[in-house]
Amino acid sequence: MSVKSLPLSADKSPAAGAATKGNYAFISLGCPKNTVDSERMLGKLAQDGYSLQPDAAGADVVIVNTCGFIEPARQESLAVIREMLELKKAGKVGSVVVAGCMAERQKDVLLEQVPEVDQIVGVFGREEIAAVVDRAVSQRDEQRSLFRPAPVRALEDTARLRITPRHFAYLKVSEGCDRLCTYCAIPKMRGKHVTKPIEEVIREARELAADGVRELIIVAQDTTYYGMDLYGRTRLAELLRELDKVENIEWIRTLYAYPEHISDELIETFAGSKKIIPYLDMPLQHISDRVLKRMIRRVDRAATEKLLYRLREKWPDLAIRTTFITGFPGETDAEFEELRDFVAQFKFERVGVFPYSLEPGTPAEKLDGHLPEDVKQARVNAIMEVQQGVAFGWAEAQVGREHPVVIDGPDPEFANHFRGRTYADAPEIDCAVRVKGKNLRPGDFVRAKITASDGYDLVARAIGQPW
Repeated sequence: MSVKSLPLSADKSPAAGAATKGNYAFISLGCPKNTVDSERMLGKLAQDGYSLQPDAAGADVVIVNTCGFIEPARQESLAVIREMLELKKAGKVGSVVVAGCMAERQKDVLLEQVPEVDQIVGVFGREEIAAVVDRAVSQRDEQRSLFRPAPVRALEDTARLRITPRHFAYLKVSEGCDRLCTYCAIPKMRGKHVTKPIEEVIREARELAADGVRELIIVAQDTTYYGMDLYGRTRLAELLRELDKVENIEWIRTLYAYPEHISDELIETFAGSKKIIPYLDMPLQHISDRVLKRMIRRVDRAATEKLLYRLREKWPDLAIRTTFITGFPGETDAEFEELRDFVAQFKFERVGVFPYSLEPGTPAEKLDGHLPEDVKQARVNAIMEVQQGVAFGWAEAQVGREHPVVIDGPDPEFANHFRGRTYADAPEIDCAVRVKGKNLRPGDFVRAKITASDGYDLVARAIGQPW
C-alpha cells in the first residue's frame, strides 16, 4: 500500500483568490485503481468549489481514501484515520471523512473502532463525494454514511484532478472482478467485472494526453478479461490498438494481466505496437498445480509455462513482473520448493512476494492447513533471496546497453543527476535509473547509456537531446 502525496497546487482547483465552499486535505491509500478513484473525487470537489490544500492541519475536512485489500493495509488505513482524528481532537481539523475499500468492506468495524469519524462513503459513492463533504463541513448528523450498489456499467474517470506526476497516469479500463480466487475479497468490495466501452477509454486517454501525460499505465482488477461482459468476448487487443493511435503518448504499460486470457492475438498486438513497451505485469501467485487448484486460479503449471515461453519468443526484451503468495493454506515444503525453483529457473525481471493473508469471509478461510506466520514470512524471504540474485544479474547485464529513459525528477542525492525509469520499471513499484545529464525535466525522454548497476537499480549518462 502507498500513500499518495498531493500537489501543492492544481489547475483544476478553484482559482487563487476565488471564493470557495471550504478547504480540504486528501490522503489516498492503496493501489493504482484506488488512485484513479481519488483523482475522480478530487475533480468532483474542485468542480463543486472546494479548495485543496497540501496539509491536513487547518483543513475544514480531511478525506482518507482507504485500502481494504489485506489486514496490514487495513491496519495502516486505521492508523492514518486515527492520526487525522487526533488532529480533529486538537482542533486542527474540522471533520474526517473515510472513503474507499475499507469503508465499503468494514463499515461496522470503522463505526466501532473509530466512532469519531464524521462521514463514511463506500467505493461506489465516490460520485457523490461533494454532498458527503457538504454534510461533514456543516456537521449535520442526519446521515453518517453513503453506500451505493456496484454499477452495472463502468463509472467515468474523466475530469480527474491528478495526484501522479504530470507525465504519467493510470487509465482504468474496467471495474470489479468475476474471478473466484479463494484468498481474495476484492469482488466483495468492488463488485462484478464491468467493462468501460472502448470509445470512453479512448476519450479519457486523449484527455490525459492533452493534460501532459506521456506514459499511460493500463489498470483494472483483471485487465485481460476486458470486454467479456460488454461485448461477449475479450477485446483488450482491439483497445490497445486504438490506444496506440493516441497522439502525444510515448509509452503504454499494462498491469494486472491474468494469464488465462492472453491470446495469440493479444501477444501479436503487444509485440507489434509502436507505443506498447515490452513490460507485462502478470500475477501468477503460485506454480504448484495443487496450490493453484485450491486457489481456483483456473490455470495450471503446463499452461503457464507454455504462455511464458510464447511471450518470450514473440516479444523481444520483454520484462515480466509477477507476484507470488507463500504459505497458502496446505502449501507443503515440496510445493514451496517447487515455487522457489520455478522463480530461479524462469528468471523474472521483477517479482513481488507476499505471505498469505487470511481474509475473513473468503473461501480460503475454511481451508485446512493454515501455516504459522513465521513459516510464511521465512518462505517470502527465501524466494526474495533467489530473486535478488536474478534481479541483480539482469541489472548487471544492462551495463553497456542503451535504453530510452523517462525522467521522473532530479536525484536528491547527486548534483547533475536525475531519477528515471527504463521500460522495465513501473512507477512506484519497480526500480530506478540514476541518469547523469543537464537540463532534464520530469516527463522528458532521453536515450541513456547504462554505465553501472547498483543492486536493483542502474546508473547511466544521457546521450543526445531529450524529446
